Amino acid sequence: MNDKIKETLVPERTKLRVKFNNSVVYREKSRINRVVIVTLATACCVLLITLYACVVFSVQVNSLPEWQQDNFMLEAIPGLRYRPKQPDNFAASTLISFDRDNYTTWTRIIDDFIKPYKNPDMVPGGGKRTVYCDYNSSSRDDICYVDPKEWRICNSESRYGYHWASPCIFLKLNKIYNWVPGYYNDTASLPENMPRALKEHIKSIGSHYPPALNTVWVSCEGENPADVENRGPIQYIPQRGFPGYFFPFTNKEGYLSPLVAVWFRRPTTGVLINIECRLWAPNIEYNREKGRGFVHFELMID
Repeated sequence: MNDKIKETLVPERTKLRVKFNNSVVYREKSRINRVVIVTLATACCVLLITLYACVVFSVQVNSLPEWQQDNFMLEAIPGLRYRPKQPDNFAASTLISFDRDNYTTWTRIIDDFIKPYKNPDMVPGGGKRTVYCDYNSSSRDDICYVDPKEWRICNSESRYGYHWASPCIFLKLNKIYNWVPGYYNDTASLPENMPRALKEHIKSIGSHYPPALNTVWVSCEGENPADVENRGPIQYIPQRGFPGYFFPFTNKEGYLSPLVAVWFRRPTTGVLINIECRLWAPNIEYNREKGRGFVHFELMID
């Protein structure tokens, strides 16, 4: 091919240049393709790294406690929770309403709640590291066992008392990592607003078994004079508070929060009863406006 033909086929003004002796074509498009390939490769790497980070983060989050006591959560205070509670679609309601023939909704909720306590296989580690604890010999390294047999009348076989119109309500503390409760070890300086029955109970404990003063105490009272009368006698099972040997919570495998079952033995039927259950420890703030240190619910038994 002579030079004149070459010049006709490939004008000098065009950006397309052809080198005939090596058969290589240089185009502007090829440079764009390289940029696209590099961009896609970089995006894929970023996506893979992001997915890996999400997986690692989700695993870590699932293993964290509900709250942590540390420098950036100075107001971390253990909250009190109760069961049975309304199903999720009625989560805002605090009313527990039933009659002697229609109560299974509530007992099923309690069944589900206490399953890990009755079935150790559901707990990480299968509950193999738990030990029976007491006020004298337990240490910080122990994972204390919560024995469902101690709930006595508040068990599934007795339908938690609901078919007798004598319901059991379970109380638990949320978990705060490394939080240690304070205790009322000086029975002569108990809070003035503490219920008289609880004061007498603590003083009796101090006289007969002082180590048991290391307890986060609980009181459940009617909120108004009519509620106090309609509440009737109650019993705290297995005891009137959360033993100190369950604290601090350090996220050890197999740990379960201690429970207190409050058995309302003879509440008045046919009326709404407002109940407030409160925690008692020197380092637990009680503030009704902020919702701290207590839990509220209503009983209505037809």
